[in-house]
Amino acid sequence: MTLTETPATTTGGYMGFIGVSTGSSSIMRVFPAWAEVLGLPTANLVGHDLPMDATPAQYVAMVEQIRDDPHHRGALVTTHKMNVFAAASDLFDELDPFAVSCAEISSISKRGDRLIGRAKDPLTVDLALNDFLPADHFARTGAEVVILGAGGSGTALSWALAERADAPAKVTVTARDDDALAHLREVHRQHGTPEGLLSYARTDTVQEAAAIVASAPAGSLIVNATGLGKDRPGSPLPDDVVFPEGAWVWEFNYRGSLELLHQARAQHAERGLHVVDGWRYFIHGWSQVVADVFEIDLTPEIVERLAEAAESAR
Repeated sequence: MTLTETPATTTGGYMGFIGVSTGSSSIMRVFPAWAEVLGLPTANLVGHDLPMDATPAQYVAMVEQIRDDPHHRGALVTTHKMNVFAAASDLFDELDPFAVSCAEISSISKRGDRLIGRAKDPLTVDLALNDFLPADHFARTGAEVVILGAGGSGTALSWALAERADAPAKVTVTARDDDALAHLREVHRQHGTPEGLLSYARTDTVQEAAAIVASAPAGSLIVNATGLGKDRPGSPLPDDVVFPEGAWVWEFNYRGSLELLHQARAQHAERGLHVVDGWRYFIHGWSQVVADVFEIDLTPEIVERLAEAAESAR
C-alpha cells in the first residue's frame, strides 16, 4: 500500500503498521481476531512498507498522513522506530520519556487533534523476557547478557535489564557502528545506569561477535537484536559459534530466515541451550500498541486471551 492509499472500507477507521515487509507478518491474520476479542471499532489493519534506506522525507510524509487522515487511528512502528524519531519527532504534540531518552517511536496514537509518540519496547521486551526467564536467574547464576545489535530493540532490552531487581552481572552490547554505540552510551548516561553494568563492543566481523558470545559465563542470555534473519537474511554469528553451556538464546524475530535460531537449535542438545523465538515478544509488542491506539487497559488475562487468539489465527 502506498502512502496515499486508504482502505476501501473506513467505517470505524483503521490502524497502521509501519515496517519493511508488513504483508508477511502474522499480525495481518491476527488483528481481525484481536479486534473481535477486544471489541475494537475496526478490524482494518493497513501495512505501510518503507525501504530500509527510506529518506527523512518519506518518514515525514508517513507521519503527516497518519496525523491528517481522520480515519487513521494510529500505528505500530517496527524496523523504522529510530528513523521515525530522527526525521519526524517534531511533528508530535507529545512524546513519552522513553521515546525521548531512547530516541525512538514504536507507537503512534491520537487523542483528539493531538499526535502522541511512545516507545513501548522497554516495557514489552521486559514482559517477554519475564515469560521465559526464571525471576531469580541472574542473581542465582551470576549469568551475563550479550545483546547483538544496538538499534531500537537492543537499546530497549539494555534499558529494561538495568531496571531489573534481578540484574545481570554484566550486559555487553555489540554493534558494527560506532555511532550506534555512542548513542547507546548517551541513553544510559541519561538513564543513570550503574557504572560497570554496560559494556559496549564494536564487532566488525561475525567472528569477533562469536568470541564475545563464547566467553560469556554458563547460563548467559544471548540475544539477536540485529534484525538479521528477518528483514535481511543472515546471522550476526558464524555457524561455528560456541554458545555458553546452558545459555538462553533469544531470537527477537519469529519470522524470516531465522539463521541464528537454527544455529542455536543445532547446539540445543549438546550445550543444554534454552532456545526462544520472538513470538511472545510479538504478542506483547502488538498488544501494548493496540491498547495505546484504542485506549484499552490491558490485564494479564486479556493478554493471554489475545495470545490464544493469535495462535489460532497464526
